[in-house]
Amino acid sequence: MSETPLSATELTELTVGLNRLARNLWWTWDLDAQEIFQELSPRAWQNLYHNAVAVLHEVSDYELRVRLCNPAFAVRVREVLEKFNAYMNEKRTWATEHAPELAHNPVAYFSAEFGFHETLPISAGGLGILAGDHTKSASDLGLGFVGISLFYREGYFQQAINQENWQTEYFTLLNPKNLPMEPVLDARGDQLTLSVDIAMSRVAFQVWKVNVGRSIVYLLDTNLPANEQHYRDLTLRVYGGDGTTRIMQEILLGIGGVRVLRALGVQPSLFHMNEGHSAFLTLELIREKLAEGKQFAEALEIAKSQCVFTTHTPVEAGHDRFNQELISYALGKTQKLLKISIMDFMALGRVNPADVNEPFCMTVLALKVSRSANAVSELHGQVSRKMWHCLYPDKKEEQVPIGHITNGVHVLGWMKGRNRHFWRGKLGAKWETEVNSDQFWTRMLDPDFVSDEELWAFRYQMRRELIEFARRRLLMQDRRMTQGDFITYDRLLNPDALTIGFARRFATYKRAPLIFTQYEDIVRLALDEQRPVQFVFAGKAHPHDDDGKRFIQKIIHLSKHSEIKSHLVFLENYDIHVARQMISGCDVWLNNPRRPLEASGTSGQKAGCHGCLNMSIMDGWWREGYNGNNGFAIGDDTHPDSVEEQDRRDSANLYRVLTEEVVPCFYERDAQGIPRQWIAKIRQAMATLTPKYSTWRMVQDYTNKYYLKTPPATQGKQ
Repeated sequence: MSETPLSATELTELTVGLNRLARNLWWTWDLDAQEIFQELSPRAWQNLYHNAVAVLHEVSDYELRVRLCNPAFAVRVREVLEKFNAYMNEKRTWATEHAPELAHNPVAYFSAEFGFHETLPISAGGLGILAGDHTKSASDLGLGFVGISLFYREGYFQQAINQENWQTEYFTLLNPKNLPMEPVLDARGDQLTLSVDIAMSRVAFQVWKVNVGRSIVYLLDTNLPANEQHYRDLTLRVYGGDGTTRIMQEILLGIGGVRVLRALGVQPSLFHMNEGHSAFLTLELIREKLAEGKQFAEALEIAKSQCVFTTHTPVEAGHDRFNQELISYALGKTQKLLKISIMDFMALGRVNPADVNEPFCMTVLALKVSRSANAVSELHGQVSRKMWHCLYPDKKEEQVPIGHITNGVHVLGWMKGRNRHFWRGKLGAKWETEVNSDQFWTRMLDPDFVSDEELWAFRYQMRRELIEFARRRLLMQDRRMTQGDFITYDRLLNPDALTIGFARRFATYKRAPLIFTQYEDIVRLALDEQRPVQFVFAGKAHPHDDDGKRFIQKIIHLSKHSEIKSHLVFLENYDIHVARQMISGCDVWLNNPRRPLEASGTSGQKAGCHGCLNMSIMDGWWREGYNGNNGFAIGDDTHPDSVEEQDRRDSANLYRVLTEEVVPCFYERDAQGIPRQWIAKIRQAMATLTPKYSTWRMVQDYTNKYYLKTPPATQGKQ
């Protein structure tokens, strides 16, 4: 290593390079890049949501240049920047071989939320996380891809628990200058400003750009002085406000999103609607063709040929519906531009166009104006075909044109740093290039590649890190601390105990407290001195979901005032960072939705690469992933029609699996103290689940099945 001081030119190159890197979310899935920003200011990194842009604002330009005079640090920075530049300029990717036509005419992916990283909290849950992971893998694959969403300047709510153990919400203002995003400029160098017609007003919006590796996501923002305050607040919060706010947000997303692409000269090969929120984009596509002189029927068919649609919602109440009065009010100008009557307009979103009492449904619009549609797991495909059979009365249920592509996760984006160091020690610095291959994960089955002892030591370290993270977090949560609390919190949870995690939205169908239905039995299980069990919970309920909040309240009450209070904790303010700690440190990932209401679920898919085993109802992706040896199934591939009977049966099955399978397997140790059967399940989970349930596979499936060709009309069976 050379000790020669860097020249002024070299220092400038490195500082400029770091600032460019900070504004590209590629660093969120590159450990070396993260460690550089963390080293620049460990406290800012910890306190500012691991935000590379904020860290660079904390460090002056002079300090940065001085720090780069350390030759070892400068070498590391240069290596990261070289890796980043090589990634960005890679000429040979999966897409250049398999989808070259999408390079100049990309996929335009519309989603009401994108969950990239805790730095940019503009996602409410799984839909946004899926969209973020889709975008990252599109970048890794070199796919022509551009995303469209909204910039919510207060994001999704921050969660706090009050003295009654009730969830309260507060919001913090996001400052674009401190975030990995930048303004989109027009030809004059001003921030690009466009407009959409909403109700009787023309609403202006500005555009931001988020760089996600090679992918770009554009965020629309109505917070402009030219707009009335209620229009400025359209982009205030994720899914904020009432039905009027919702329809206006969706007009902005769909119609405004198409206008952004046109203004930037982007000519998509197709438009992918991630859930029905963006379905109004189809109206803008129709309007464009009418402006060219096409008739309505022809314009509709052209728009249909350009669109694909993914539905994520197996619950009737989850599909946005608007009455005719609201449609007329919010979209009156658009209706006139389409040159159709209000009845014909409403017909676009109705199953039965003649039913004047039927509201306008965004999912119906998306299905009617898409060349193909898909659900997000095999079972969800069956549920969706049954749900929307009414829209295709001339077809058999199995012929309803809704296929399925099972969701996945972006493996490197979710893999904790400790995990990466482990594999780097085994395979060298370039191991990440193999992480999406079946062959890489199949090696987990070979004890000569990684021994049981190594895996068990690795799992112990991951559990220890989760427990210490939980203790720190709980200490910060307690707003009434005394000096003795520091000792008390250090005694919470047991690093030797079987640790079960549950973290997700606290929607009631996910049944967070189900495991405590047989409370006295769970107490005996948790307090067993020889084979203890403990639980780590986290999650947010929707601000208007009091039933979900009662679930949170019940669990927190148990964690503070019951016999298992040292064996049960609830971590406040669940976000991507908390999720990463939990899926890596827990031994078991619990999922017990009321089947078949879990469309896919992805949290458990993130667990496998960390050696955490799934214990789940046979719903969503787990119904396809479970093979008998790679985790635990709660019940079988059926469910009663009665909700009460389903809850009773699932509770009994959950306790049975826990006591008869999970606990014995975890605590059965050989003479060396190693749980061989448990580790065999970990190996199976890594080998069979991680490569299959990834967005690397998922985006390829979308490309081959939907992006590159028009699927046949009947696509129910796949």
